[in-house]
Amino acid sequence: MNYCKYPRTLHLPWSPGYSDDDIAMDHCDNFVGKDVVITEKLDGENTTMYRENIHARSVDSRHHPSRNWVKRLHGDICHLIPEGWRLCGENIYAQHSIIYDNLISYFYLFSIWDKNNRCLNWQQTLKQANQWGLATPNVLYQGEWNEKLVRDLKINTHQSEGYVVRLAASFHYDEFSQAVAKWVRAGHVTSDEHWMHKPILPNKLAPNKVMDGSEGHNDE
Repeated sequence: MNYCKYPRTLHLPWSPGYSDDDIAMDHCDNFVGKDVVITEKLDGENTTMYRENIHARSVDSRHHPSRNWVKRLHGDICHLIPEGWRLCGENIYAQHSIIYDNLISYFYLFSIWDKNNRCLNWQQTLKQANQWGLATPNVLYQGEWNEKLVRDLKINTHQSEGYVVRLAASFHYDEFSQAVAKWVRAGHVTSDEHWMHKPILPNKLAPNKVMDGSEGHNDE
């Protein structure tokens, strides 16, 4: 089994969170005339699950206590993941720059990749998430690309890191840079100390959720 690092997501040209270490698109012509899905960008750690393994963004990521919960979740559902597929999502157990107090899960699935290294279309992604009982990020917009509408999206930057645009259709891993982009709030990281070097402070689940990895899903 070849493990795969989640690709780097380019910033949209108007993303205020763009820094010297980031790469931004020059234009959005690749979205014109196509259906897109825009979801809330969650402030956590990129995580990839396979049938027999799990890792953070780096394939060789080491142990960290903030990953224990999502590892238990993986243990509960790994037998459901088809051989050669991988699930990518956000582990938001630990507080980073944004504090969450009403989560439906500590893991939000945002893409699924099949054995041919293709990202499933959005409807297939939601169907699988529903079958596996996994949460997905809130959808802010779905429909044909409209740059003015996207630029005018109202984001509460006190409670949200930003948003992610993806093609609603399936696409190959090699097409990622033309199929996915992000908008990140200005000054998103406000501390000089990385969250992994601080004491772990868990985000909070909604009152009716439990911390056993079996807590429902988002049907949006």
